[in-house]
Amino acid sequence: MALSYSVYDVFTDTKLAGNPLAVIFDCGGLGDATMQAIASEMNLSETVFVQPADNPAYTARIRIFTPGRELPFAGHPTVGTAIALARRRMGQEHSTSFRCWRKMSARCAAPSGFGQAR
Repeated sequence: MALSYSVYDVFTDTKLAGNPLAVIFDCGGLGDATMQAIASEMNLSETVFVQPADNPAYTARIRIFTPGRELPFAGHPTVGTAIALARRRMGQEHSTSFRCWRKMSARCAAPSGFGQAR
């Protein structure tokens, strides 16, 4: 299985500083156990899995995992994923929106200098 991913340092403009985060793209077909195994292997505080949006109002649906369990919501993974999606899809300075676990949703802008890809 080949998956595209990025590792970000959130809340910093310096590589290897800030809060680390893995963002795994285009993983709509992954099951819960596989996502948990990947998060455990990444061994960062959080790993986000980006899935297709189930509502056209959103850019994506995300699921957040620690090495040991899934989280319903977390701050730096949400911000970091917004930055990653905006940069991946539209360049440096755009906004994105997505649905987190269950009914939570977020709309975030991706300002430069707020997250740094490694």
